[in-house]
Amino acid sequence: MALKIVETSLRDGHQSLFATRMNTEEVLSVLKELDDAGYHAIEVWGGATFDACIRFLNEDPWERLRKAKALCKKTKLQMLFRGQNILGYRHYADDVVEKFVQKSIENGIDIIRIFDALNDIRNLECAVKATKKYGGECQIALSYTTSPVHTIAYYVDLAKQVEALGADSLCIKDMAGVLLPGDAYQLIKELKKNTKLPIELHTHCTGGIAEMTIQKAIEAGVDIVDTALSPLAGGTSQPCTESLNFALKGTKYDPKLNLDCLNKGAAALSKIRAKYLENGLLNPKVLSFNPNILKYQVPGGMLSNLISQLKQQNASDKLEDVLKEVPNVRKDLGYPPLVTPLSQMVGTQAVMNVISGERYKLVPKEIKDYLHGKYGKAPAPINEEVQKKIIGDDEVITCRPADLIAPEFEELKEKYKDIAKCDEDVLSIALFEKNALEFLGKKYGPKEDEVEEFNVVLGGNN
Repeated sequence: MALKIVETSLRDGHQSLFATRMNTEEVLSVLKELDDAGYHAIEVWGGATFDACIRFLNEDPWERLRKAKALCKKTKLQMLFRGQNILGYRHYADDVVEKFVQKSIENGIDIIRIFDALNDIRNLECAVKATKKYGGECQIALSYTTSPVHTIAYYVDLAKQVEALGADSLCIKDMAGVLLPGDAYQLIKELKKNTKLPIELHTHCTGGIAEMTIQKAIEAGVDIVDTALSPLAGGTSQPCTESLNFALKGTKYDPKLNLDCLNKGAAALSKIRAKYLENGLLNPKVLSFNPNILKYQVPGGMLSNLISQLKQQNASDKLEDVLKEVPNVRKDLGYPPLVTPLSQMVGTQAVMNVISGERYKLVPKEIKDYLHGKYGKAPAPINEEVQKKIIGDDEVITCRPADLIAPEFEELKEKYKDIAKCDEDVLSIALFEKNALEFLGKKYGPKEDEVEEFNVVLGGNN
Protein backbone atom coordinates (compact mmCIF):
# COMPACT_ATOMS: atom_id res chain seq x y z
CA MET A 1 0.00 0.00 0.00
CA ALA A 2 1.39 3.39 -1.02
CA LEU A 3 2.36 5.60 1.89
CA LYS A 4 0.52 8.91 2.13
CA ILE A 5 2.44 12.09 2.98
CA VAL A 6 1.33 15.23 4.82
CA GLU A 7 3.59 18.24 4.17
CA THR A 8 4.27 20.25 7.34
CA SER A 9 6.76 22.95 6.27
CA LEU A 10 4.07 25.65 6.06
CA ARG A 11 2.94 25.09 9.66
CA ASP A 12 4.98 22.88 11.96
CA GLY A 13 8.20 23.24 9.98
CA HIS A 14 8.56 26.95 10.62
CA GLN A 15 6.85 26.74 14.02
CA SER A 16 9.55 24.32 15.19
CA LEU A 17 12.49 26.10 13.57
CA PHE A 18 11.78 29.83 13.83
CA ALA A 19 8.81 30.44 16.09
CA THR A 20 6.09 30.44 13.39
CA ARG A 21 7.25 33.67 11.79
CA MET A 22 6.68 32.75 8.12
CA ASN A 23 4.28 35.34 6.75
CA THR A 24 1.31 34.81 4.47
CA GLU A 25 3.09 36.00 1.33
CA GLU A 26 5.85 33.44 1.96
CA VAL A 27 3.35 30.64 2.61
CA LEU A 28 1.48 31.41 -0.60
CA SER A 29 4.68 31.59 -2.64
CA VAL A 30 5.25 27.87 -2.02
CA LEU A 31 1.70 26.57 -1.91
CA LYS A 32 0.86 26.36 -5.62
CA GLU A 33 3.79 24.06 -6.32
CA LEU A 34 2.88 21.86 -3.36
CA ASP A 35 -0.73 21.57 -4.50
CA ASP A 36 0.51 19.80 -7.65
CA ALA A 37 2.91 17.46 -5.82
CA GLY A 38 0.50 14.67 -4.89
CA TYR A 39 0.34 15.03 -1.11
CA HIS A 40 -2.41 13.51 1.02
CA ALA A 41 -2.71 16.92 2.73
CA ILE A 42 -0.77 20.11 3.39
CA GLU A 43 -0.69 21.48 6.93
CA VAL A 44 -1.05 25.25 6.65
CA TRP A 45 -2.90 26.48 9.72
CA GLY A 46 -3.55 25.99 13.41
CA GLY A 47 -0.96 25.43 16.09
CA ALA A 48 0.80 28.72 16.76
CA THR A 49 0.15 30.24 13.31
CA PHE A 50 -2.99 32.05 14.49
CA ASP A 51 -1.31 33.68 17.48
CA ALA A 52 1.82 34.59 15.49
CA CYS A 53 -0.19 36.27 12.71
CA ILE A 54 -1.97 38.58 15.12
CA ARG A 55 0.77 39.13 17.67
CA PHE A 56 3.89 39.43 15.52
CA LEU A 57 3.07 39.66 11.82
CA ASN A 58 0.14 42.13 11.80
CA GLU A 59 -1.79 39.69 9.59
CA ASP A 60 -5.28 38.25 9.71
CA PRO A 61 -4.97 34.45 10.08
CA TRP A 62 -8.42 33.97 8.55
CA GLU A 63 -7.28 35.80 5.42
CA ARG A 64 -4.23 33.53 5.22
CA LEU A 65 -6.51 30.49 5.29
CA ARG A 66 -8.86 31.86 2.61
CA LYS A 67 -5.96 32.76 0.33
CA ALA A 68 -4.42 29.32 0.85
CA LYS A 69 -7.69 27.64 -0.05
CA ALA A 70 -8.01 29.75 -3.19
CA LEU A 71 -4.61 28.44 -4.37
CA CYS A 72 -5.09 24.80 -3.32
CA LYS A 73 -7.50 23.15 -5.75
CA LYS A 74 -6.26 19.56 -5.53
CA THR A 75 -4.92 18.94 -2.03
CA LYS A 76 -6.68 18.93 1.31
CA LEU A 77 -5.69 21.61 3.79
CA GLN A 78 -5.04 20.50 7.35
CA MET A 79 -4.85 22.29 10.68
CA LEU A 80 -3.84 21.49 14.26
CA PHE A 81 -6.52 22.13 16.89
CA ARG A 82 -5.93 21.91 20.66
CA GLY A 83 -9.30 20.50 21.67
CA GLN A 84 -11.00 22.67 24.24
CA ASN A 85 -8.00 25.06 24.11
CA ILE A 86 -8.71 25.67 20.38
CA LEU A 87 -5.52 27.56 19.39
CA GLY A 88 -5.14 29.40 22.68
CA TYR A 89 -3.78 28.61 26.13
CA ARG A 90 -6.90 28.10 28.27
CA HIS A 91 -10.15 26.20 27.96
CA TYR A 92 -12.93 27.98 26.09
CA ALA A 93 -16.68 27.55 26.25
CA ASP A 94 -18.30 24.95 24.02
CA ASP A 95 -20.04 27.58 21.88
CA VAL A 96 -16.68 29.17 21.03
CA VAL A 97 -15.14 25.78 20.22
CA GLU A 98 -18.05 24.86 17.92
CA LYS A 99 -18.07 28.25 16.19
CA PHE A 100 -14.30 28.09 15.63
CA VAL A 101 -14.56 24.65 14.05
CA GLN A 102 -17.44 25.84 11.85
CA LYS A 103 -15.55 28.90 10.62
CA SER A 104 -12.32 26.96 10.10
CA ILE A 105 -14.12 24.58 7.76
CA GLU A 106 -16.06 27.37 6.03
CA ASN A 107 -12.84 29.30 5.39
CA GLY A 108 -11.00 26.37 3.86
CA ILE A 109 -9.87 23.65 6.27
CA ASP A 110 -10.57 20.06 5.21
CA ILE A 111 -8.87 18.00 7.96
CA ILE A 112 -8.81 19.05 11.59
CA ARG A 113 -6.24 17.25 13.75
CA ILE A 114 -7.57 17.50 17.29
CA PHE A 115 -5.56 16.70 20.40
CA ASP A 116 -5.58 17.33 24.11
CA ALA A 117 -2.34 17.97 25.95
CA LEU A 118 -3.32 15.52 28.70
CA ASN A 119 -5.02 12.97 26.42
CA ASP A 120 -8.18 13.71 28.41
CA ILE A 121 -10.85 12.44 26.00
CA ARG A 122 -13.46 14.72 27.58
CA ASN A 123 -11.56 17.73 26.23
CA LEU A 124 -11.92 16.44 22.65
CA GLU A 125 -15.64 15.74 22.56
CA CYS A 126 -16.95 19.18 21.61
CA ALA A 127 -14.42 19.77 18.81
CA VAL A 128 -14.95 16.28 17.37
CA LYS A 129 -18.74 16.64 17.30
CA ALA A 130 -18.45 20.07 15.66
CA THR A 131 -16.01 18.80 13.01
CA LYS A 132 -18.42 16.02 12.05
CA LYS A 133 -21.41 18.38 12.19
CA TYR A 134 -19.89 20.85 9.72
CA GLY A 135 -18.53 18.25 7.30
CA GLY A 136 -14.85 18.28 8.17
CA GLU A 137 -12.56 15.28 8.34
CA CYS A 138 -11.72 14.56 11.97
CA GLN A 139 -8.35 13.21 12.98
CA ILE A 140 -7.70 12.68 16.68
CA ALA A 141 -4.08 12.82 17.80
CA LEU A 142 -2.73 11.00 20.83
CA SER A 143 0.01 13.03 22.51
CA TYR A 144 2.88 10.56 22.72
CA THR A 145 5.26 10.52 25.65
CA THR A 146 6.97 8.02 27.89
CA SER A 147 6.48 7.60 31.62
CA PRO A 148 5.52 4.82 34.04
CA VAL A 149 1.86 5.27 32.98
CA HIS A 150 2.27 5.82 29.22
CA THR A 151 2.40 2.19 28.11
CA ILE A 152 1.31 0.58 24.82
CA ALA A 153 -1.80 -0.67 26.62
CA TYR A 154 -2.55 2.95 27.65
CA TYR A 155 -2.43 4.12 24.01
CA VAL A 156 -4.44 1.16 22.72
CA ASP A 157 -7.16 1.97 25.24
CA LEU A 158 -7.13 5.62 24.13
CA ALA A 159 -7.36 4.57 20.48
CA LYS A 160 -10.47 2.52 21.19
CA GLN A 161 -12.07 5.52 22.89
CA VAL A 162 -11.08 7.75 19.98
CA GLU A 163 -12.66 5.38 17.46
CA ALA A 164 -15.86 5.25 19.51
CA LEU A 165 -15.88 9.06 19.62
CA GLY A 166 -16.14 9.21 15.82
CA ALA A 167 -12.64 9.96 14.54
CA ASP A 168 -11.93 9.41 10.85
CA SER A 169 -8.25 8.71 11.52
CA LEU A 170 -5.75 8.48 14.36
CA CYS A 171 -2.43 10.28 14.71
CA ILE A 172 0.46 9.37 16.97
CA LYS A 173 1.71 12.84 17.84
CA ASP A 174 5.33 12.46 18.89
CA MET A 175 5.93 16.16 19.43
CA ALA A 176 9.23 15.68 21.26
CA GLY A 177 10.72 13.20 18.80
CA VAL A 178 11.21 10.57 21.52
CA LEU A 179 9.38 7.64 19.92
CA LEU A 180 12.06 4.99 19.47
CA PRO A 181 12.01 2.83 16.32
CA GLY A 182 11.27 -0.44 18.11
CA ASP A 183 8.56 1.19 20.22
CA ALA A 184 6.97 2.70 17.09
CA TYR A 185 6.82 -0.74 15.48
CA GLN A 186 5.20 -2.36 18.51
CA LEU A 187 2.77 0.52 19.10
CA ILE A 188 1.54 0.66 15.52
CA LYS A 189 1.23 -3.12 15.31
CA GLU A 190 -0.97 -3.12 18.42
CA LEU A 191 -3.03 -0.16 17.23
CA LYS A 192 -3.60 -1.92 13.90
CA LYS A 193 -4.85 -5.01 15.75
CA ASN A 194 -7.23 -3.02 17.92
CA THR A 195 -8.64 -0.30 15.64
CA LYS A 196 -9.74 0.02 12.02
CA LEU A 197 -8.75 3.68 11.80
CA PRO A 198 -6.03 4.85 9.37
CA ILE A 199 -2.94 5.67 11.43
CA GLU A 200 -0.64 8.65 10.88
CA LEU A 201 2.75 9.27 12.49
CA HIS A 202 3.96 12.75 13.39
CA THR A 203 7.46 12.98 14.82
CA HIS A 204 10.43 15.35 15.06
CA CYS A 205 14.13 14.97 14.21
CA THR A 206 15.35 16.58 17.44
CA GLY A 207 16.80 13.41 18.96
CA GLY A 208 18.29 12.13 15.70
CA ILE A 209 16.09 9.02 15.35
CA ALA A 210 13.08 10.20 13.34
CA GLU A 211 14.00 8.58 10.02
CA MET A 212 14.60 5.23 11.73
CA THR A 213 11.31 5.58 13.56
CA ILE A 214 9.43 6.30 10.34
CA GLN A 215 11.03 3.28 8.65
CA LYS A 216 9.87 0.96 11.44
CA ALA A 217 6.43 2.59 11.42
CA ILE A 218 6.14 1.89 7.69
CA GLU A 219 7.10 -1.74 8.27
CA ALA A 220 4.40 -1.94 10.96
CA GLY A 221 1.74 -0.68 8.54
CA VAL A 222 1.41 3.05 9.23
CA ASP A 223 -0.82 4.70 6.60
CA ILE A 224 0.35 8.33 6.63
CA VAL A 225 3.49 10.17 7.81
CA ASP A 226 4.31 13.85 8.28
CA THR A 227 7.39 15.29 6.54
CA ALA A 228 8.80 18.72 5.68
CA LEU A 229 10.53 19.90 2.51
CA SER A 230 14.33 19.89 2.85
CA PRO A 231 14.95 23.60 3.65
CA LEU A 232 12.66 23.34 6.70
CA ALA A 233 13.34 19.69 7.60
CA GLY A 234 15.62 18.22 10.24
CA GLY A 235 16.69 19.72 13.54
CA THR A 236 13.60 20.35 15.61
CA SER A 237 11.34 19.93 12.56
CA GLN A 238 10.17 16.82 10.66
CA PRO A 239 12.12 14.39 8.44
CA CYS A 240 12.76 15.41 4.82
CA THR A 241 9.99 14.91 2.27
CA GLU A 242 12.23 14.49 -0.78
CA SER A 243 14.53 11.99 0.96
CA LEU A 244 11.67 9.75 2.03
CA ASN A 245 10.18 9.93 -1.45
CA PHE A 246 13.53 8.77 -2.91
CA ALA A 247 13.98 6.04 -0.28
CA LEU A 248 10.59 4.49 -1.03
CA LYS A 249 10.70 4.86 -4.81
CA GLY A 250 9.87 1.61 -6.58
CA THR A 251 8.65 -0.10 -3.42
CA LYS A 252 5.06 -0.94 -2.54
CA TYR A 253 5.12 2.10 -0.22
CA ASP A 254 6.16 4.59 -2.96
CA PRO A 255 4.33 7.90 -2.26
CA LYS A 256 4.87 8.87 -5.93
CA LEU A 257 5.20 12.57 -5.19
CA ASN A 258 6.08 14.83 -8.13
CA LEU A 259 9.78 15.52 -7.73
CA ASP A 260 9.72 18.57 -9.99
CA CYS A 261 7.06 20.19 -7.78
CA LEU A 262 9.02 19.28 -4.64
CA ASN A 263 12.19 20.84 -6.08
CA LYS A 264 10.39 24.06 -7.00
CA GLY A 265 8.81 24.24 -3.55
CA ALA A 266 12.17 23.58 -1.90
CA ALA A 267 13.82 26.30 -3.99
CA ALA A 268 11.26 28.85 -2.78
CA LEU A 269 11.66 27.69 0.82
CA SER A 270 15.46 27.93 0.57
CA LYS A 271 15.19 31.68 0.00
CA ILE A 272 12.78 32.00 2.94
CA ARG A 273 15.09 29.94 5.17
CA ALA A 274 18.06 32.15 4.25
CA LYS A 275 16.11 35.23 5.32
CA TYR A 276 15.38 33.84 8.79
CA LEU A 277 18.94 32.62 9.26
CA GLU A 278 20.18 36.09 8.40
CA ASN A 279 17.78 37.95 10.69
CA GLY A 280 18.54 35.60 13.59
CA LEU A 281 15.04 34.19 14.08
CA LEU A 282 16.32 30.82 12.85
CA ASN A 283 18.92 29.91 15.47
CA PRO A 284 21.43 27.39 14.09
CA LYS A 285 21.19 25.53 17.41
CA VAL A 286 17.76 24.16 16.46
CA LEU A 287 19.17 22.67 13.25
CA SER A 288 21.42 20.20 15.06
CA PHE A 289 20.60 16.92 16.81
CA ASN A 290 20.36 16.71 20.57
CA PRO A 291 20.25 13.07 21.71
CA ASN A 292 19.75 14.27 25.30
CA ILE A 293 16.21 15.16 24.21
CA LEU A 294 15.52 11.43 24.42
CA LYS A 295 16.14 11.84 28.14
CA TYR A 296 14.63 15.28 28.72
CA GLN A 297 11.65 14.88 26.30
CA VAL A 298 11.60 18.52 25.19
CA PRO A 299 9.77 19.17 21.88
CA GLY A 300 11.38 21.31 19.19
CA GLY A 301 9.12 24.34 19.63
CA MET A 302 9.58 24.16 23.38
CA LEU A 303 13.36 23.99 23.02
CA SER A 304 13.47 27.12 20.85
CA ASN A 305 11.19 28.88 23.37
CA LEU A 306 13.47 27.90 26.27
CA ILE A 307 16.52 29.20 24.40
CA SER A 308 14.64 32.46 23.73
CA GLN A 309 13.44 32.85 27.35
CA LEU A 310 16.91 32.30 28.76
CA LYS A 311 18.44 34.71 26.25
CA GLN A 312 15.99 37.42 27.35
CA GLN A 313 17.01 36.78 30.97
CA ASN A 314 20.73 36.89 30.06
CA ALA A 315 20.92 33.32 31.31
CA SER A 316 21.71 31.32 28.17
CA ASP A 317 24.36 29.42 30.15
CA LYS A 318 21.56 27.88 32.26
CA LEU A 319 20.03 25.88 29.37
CA GLU A 320 21.45 22.54 30.50
CA ASP A 321 20.21 23.15 34.07
CA VAL A 322 16.74 23.96 32.75
CA LEU A 323 16.69 20.84 30.55
CA LYS A 324 17.56 18.74 33.61
CA GLU A 325 14.79 20.42 35.61
CA VAL A 326 12.07 19.82 32.99
CA PRO A 327 11.62 16.07 33.76
CA ASN A 328 11.53 16.85 37.49
CA VAL A 329 8.72 19.38 37.01
CA ARG A 330 6.93 16.95 34.71
CA LYS A 331 7.06 14.18 37.31
CA ASP A 332 5.76 16.56 40.00
CA LEU A 333 2.82 17.48 37.75
CA GLY A 334 1.76 13.89 37.03
CA TYR A 335 3.70 13.27 33.80
CA PRO A 336 1.78 15.55 31.40
CA PRO A 337 2.91 15.11 27.77
CA LEU A 338 5.04 18.07 26.70
CA VAL A 339 2.80 19.59 24.08
CA THR A 340 1.16 23.02 23.86
CA PRO A 341 0.05 24.46 26.24
CA LEU A 342 1.62 22.08 28.80
CA SER A 343 5.07 22.29 27.18
CA GLN A 344 5.16 26.08 27.61
CA MET A 345 3.85 25.79 31.16
CA VAL A 346 6.31 23.11 32.26
CA GLY A 347 9.16 24.87 30.46
CA THR A 348 8.42 28.24 32.06
CA GLN A 349 8.18 26.61 35.50
CA ALA A 350 11.53 24.90 34.95
CA VAL A 351 13.10 28.24 33.95
CA MET A 352 11.63 29.92 37.05
CA ASN A 353 12.86 27.12 39.32
CA VAL A 354 16.41 27.40 37.98
CA ILE A 355 16.69 31.19 37.79
CA SER A 356 15.03 31.90 41.17
CA GLY A 357 17.20 29.30 42.88
CA GLU A 358 14.20 27.84 44.74
CA ARG A 359 11.82 25.31 43.26
CA TYR A 360 8.24 26.64 42.96
CA LYS A 361 9.09 29.97 44.61
CA LEU A 362 7.61 31.62 41.51
CA VAL A 363 4.65 29.91 39.84
CA PRO A 364 2.74 31.06 36.71
CA LYS A 365 -1.04 31.36 36.88
CA GLU A 366 -1.40 28.57 34.30
CA ILE A 367 0.38 26.08 36.57
CA LYS A 368 -1.94 27.04 39.42
CA ASP A 369 -4.94 26.50 37.12
CA TYR A 370 -3.54 23.12 36.09
CA LEU A 371 -3.21 22.06 39.72
CA HIS A 372 -6.80 23.18 40.30
CA GLY A 373 -7.89 20.73 37.57
CA LYS A 374 -8.80 23.42 35.04
CA TYR A 375 -6.94 21.72 32.18
CA GLY A 376 -8.29 18.24 32.85
CA LYS A 377 -7.11 15.09 34.57
CA ALA A 378 -3.35 14.51 34.91
CA PRO A 379 -2.16 11.15 33.53
CA ALA A 380 -0.60 10.19 36.90
CA PRO A 381 -0.96 11.40 40.52
CA ILE A 382 0.45 14.88 41.18
CA ASN A 383 3.13 15.41 43.83
CA GLU A 384 1.03 16.29 46.90
CA GLU A 385 3.77 18.38 48.54
CA VAL A 386 4.21 20.50 45.43
CA GLN A 387 0.45 20.86 45.01
CA LYS A 388 0.00 21.96 48.62
CA LYS A 389 2.89 24.44 48.39
CA ILE A 390 1.34 26.08 45.33
CA ILE A 391 -2.44 25.98 45.89
CA GLY A 392 -2.74 25.04 49.57
CA ASP A 393 -6.03 23.36 50.43
CA ASP A 394 -7.96 24.79 47.46
CA GLU A 395 -10.64 22.62 45.90
CA VAL A 396 -9.57 20.65 42.80
CA ILE A 397 -12.28 20.13 40.19
CA THR A 398 -12.88 16.64 38.77
CA CYS A 399 -15.50 17.39 36.08
CA ARG A 400 -14.82 18.26 32.44
CA PRO A 401 -13.36 21.77 32.84
CA ALA A 402 -15.52 23.29 30.09
CA ASP A 403 -18.67 22.27 31.99
CA LEU A 404 -17.91 25.17 34.31
CA ILE A 405 -17.49 27.76 31.53
CA ALA A 406 -20.59 29.74 30.57
CA PRO A 407 -21.25 30.46 26.86
CA GLU A 408 -18.96 33.26 25.67
CA PHE A 409 -19.47 33.90 21.98
CA GLU A 410 -22.66 36.02 21.88
CA GLU A 411 -21.52 38.10 24.85
CA LEU A 412 -18.21 38.89 23.12
CA LYS A 413 -20.03 39.61 19.86
CA GLU A 414 -22.22 42.17 21.59
CA LYS A 415 -19.38 43.66 23.64
CA TYR A 416 -17.19 44.25 20.59
CA LYS A 417 -19.85 44.92 17.96
CA ASP A 418 -18.23 48.23 17.06
CA ILE A 419 -14.89 46.68 16.11
CA ALA A 420 -15.67 43.07 15.14
CA LYS A 421 -16.99 43.07 11.56
CA CYS A 422 -17.65 39.31 11.37
CA ASP A 423 -17.77 36.14 13.45
CA GLU A 424 -14.12 35.43 12.60
CA ASP A 425 -13.15 38.73 14.26
CA VAL A 426 -15.11 37.75 17.37
CA LEU A 427 -13.28 34.41 17.48
CA SER A 428 -9.92 36.15 17.20
CA ILE A 429 -10.90 38.33 20.16
CA ALA A 430 -12.14 35.29 22.10
CA LEU A 431 -8.75 33.61 21.82
CA PHE A 432 -6.33 36.53 22.09
CA GLU A 433 -8.37 39.48 23.30
CA LYS A 434 -5.69 42.14 23.86
CA ASN A 435 -3.63 41.36 20.77
CA ALA A 436 -6.67 40.83 18.56
CA LEU A 437 -8.16 44.18 19.57
CA GLU A 438 -4.88 45.93 18.75
CA PHE A 439 -4.71 44.13 15.41
CA LEU A 440 -8.32 44.82 14.46
CA GLY A 441 -7.88 48.46 15.45
CA LYS A 442 -5.08 48.72 12.89
CA LYS A 443 -6.93 46.64 10.30
CA TYR A 444 -10.13 48.66 10.37
CA GLY A 445 -8.68 52.01 11.44
CA PRO A 446 -8.03 54.86 9.00
CA LYS A 447 -5.29 54.15 6.46
CA GLU A 448 -2.17 56.34 6.38
CA ASP A 449 -3.31 58.30 3.32
CA GLU A 450 -6.68 58.89 4.97
CA VAL A 451 -4.96 60.20 8.10
CA GLU A 452 -2.76 62.48 5.98
CA GLU A 453 -5.78 63.85 4.11
CA PHE A 454 -7.57 64.40 7.45
CA ASN A 455 -4.60 66.36 8.78
CA VAL A 456 -4.50 68.54 5.64
CA VAL A 457 -8.17 69.36 6.12
CA LEU A 458 -7.57 70.24 9.77
CA GLY A 459 -4.61 72.39 8.80
CA GLY A 460 -6.73 74.30 6.29
CA ASN A 461 -9.28 75.15 8.98
CA ASN A 462 -6.76 76.60 11.41
